[in-house]
Amino acid sequence: MSEGGRPTGGGVPRLRLDELLDELQDELQVRIDEVRGARDRLNGLLEAVMSVGRKLDLPQVLRGIVEAAVVLVDAEYGALGVVGDGKKLAEFLPVGISDELRARIGDLPSGHGILGELIRHPAPLRLAELSEHPASYGFPPHHPPMHSFLGVPIRVGEAVFGNLYLTEKRGGAHFDAEDESVLSTLAVAAGIAIENARLYEEARLRERWLTASADITSALLSGTPRDEVLDGMLDRARDITGADLGVFYLLGPAGDLRGSLARGEGAAAHRGLVLPGTRGTLAGAALDRDGPLTVADVENDRQITVQPGRWKGIGPAVAVTVGTKEKLSGVLVLARRRGRAGFATAEVAALPGFAGQAALALELADRRRDAEQMSMLEDHDRIARDLHDLAIQRLFATGMTLQSARRFVDHPEASERLARAVDDLDATIKIIRSTIFGLRAHDSPAVGSKLRARAVQALDEAAACLGFAPALRMEGLIDTDVPPLVADEVLAVIGEALSNVARHARATRVDVSIAASDGILTLEVVDDGVGLPEGGGRRSGLRNIAERAEGLGGRMTVAPRGRGEHGTRLRWLVPLAPAGTGPTPPPG
Repeated sequence: MSEGGRPTGGGVPRLRLDELLDELQDELQVRIDEVRGARDRLNGLLEAVMSVGRKLDLPQVLRGIVEAAVVLVDAEYGALGVVGDGKKLAEFLPVGISDELRARIGDLPSGHGILGELIRHPAPLRLAELSEHPASYGFPPHHPPMHSFLGVPIRVGEAVFGNLYLTEKRGGAHFDAEDESVLSTLAVAAGIAIENARLYEEARLRERWLTASADITSALLSGTPRDEVLDGMLDRARDITGADLGVFYLLGPAGDLRGSLARGEGAAAHRGLVLPGTRGTLAGAALDRDGPLTVADVENDRQITVQPGRWKGIGPAVAVTVGTKEKLSGVLVLARRRGRAGFATAEVAALPGFAGQAALALELADRRRDAEQMSMLEDHDRIARDLHDLAIQRLFATGMTLQSARRFVDHPEASERLARAVDDLDATIKIIRSTIFGLRAHDSPAVGSKLRARAVQALDEAAACLGFAPALRMEGLIDTDVPPLVADEVLAVIGEALSNVARHARATRVDVSIAASDGILTLEVVDDGVGLPEGGGRRSGLRNIAERAEGLGGRMTVAPRGRGEHGTRLRWLVPLAPAGTGPTPPPG
């Protein structure tokens, strides 16, 4: 019943109010869930930013960025592509794909298709279906299917460092504007973290280069052998740059390659290289350039025309000259295996400074060695004066005394002994005079006329034809006991013998020895080549060498190197003085 048209019961209005309250509560719960979701995502973003910012190792930073991005936008797959030279991907770090599947897919992308779209146009890109974009090229075999896509650029300062790529929103949904906003915020934080990691890495590299330079300088100035220090320099440079091979080419004053030191993989192919010039080599290309020379593929580089096979299996390389304004010491080369990444600018930025410090240390060591040499020569002069002014005069006086005493000796045996003693003193005086001459040889302007220096020069010249430096051993007073005529013949024989080895022996080692003893000069040239031809064939070069020996009253023999060994032993023997001549008498 109603009173005045009004309902007397309140049941119906009350039910409607309950419905409204339930709807309001449901809507409020949805809003609360949205706020909580936004809060959780914000907390996740802050946590990701803090986590990435705490790391200073660049590879860890990059990996952490991708992993955080996948979690924040709830994607199945993610990747970070680092943009290198030529607007191509220099590095690609995927997340969500197993190592086995990655191996089956094959080579990592280099920056074509959708990935290249972000490189060409560095702005956020969100797609509901990847295959519908004009830049989509499809996927290689074994690649998992991907539909939804979200990509944003990562900037370090004003430059684009790389891009974040996310695919396959979980649950089959599409990436939305909020996902794009979250990922863009993470990309900003990632740029800051990458820049910090780069600065830290550069500072750490500079510190390592400075430490290596200081160690090399200390080793050289402390008297450590030069080659040992240079080997250590190669090892340190390889370790700092992650190179697989290090080579140091030693340069002569005329710009020729006097040899090379090498460490690392394939070092044997580069060690000991001797060439008359640098044209057609990586060292020559570096010498023609002002600053470091970076090569992407040294094995196939057109600049290298001399013995390119030495670089087989080698890809990226960097070369820098080592020298001061006064003296160029050599060229330092660092290289990596084919397939490895090239040398980044930050990795080799300190290399010229390191090379300059090494060159200065080498120069200081040479100056120190020259000073020590001068000190030694001064000692030689002092010893020579003392021998001449004291020892020889006393020996000569003693000889004169013994000679004058012979007239008072009647016993024949005693007289004979006195005569032998006088002869021994004369021989001793001759030896001392030869020693004095050798000590003072450095003062003579005609150094090139001495057999020792001329033999060393002859072997240096032969190294260009042989492709390696022969070993040389000298015994006796060859500068004083060997007459000029014989010395000229010795040098001619050395040249002829080494020329024969270069043309016919295919040797990798040659030992040359010169000895003057008991009035005989002996020259030996021993190689590890193919040996003499069967049947005892006689080459014109060997005939000339034999005739030179016979002309001086000597002989030549040629025989196999030794039992069970490959190679040839040439022995050339001649008397040091014509028959009938005796030793030079001492001065009266």
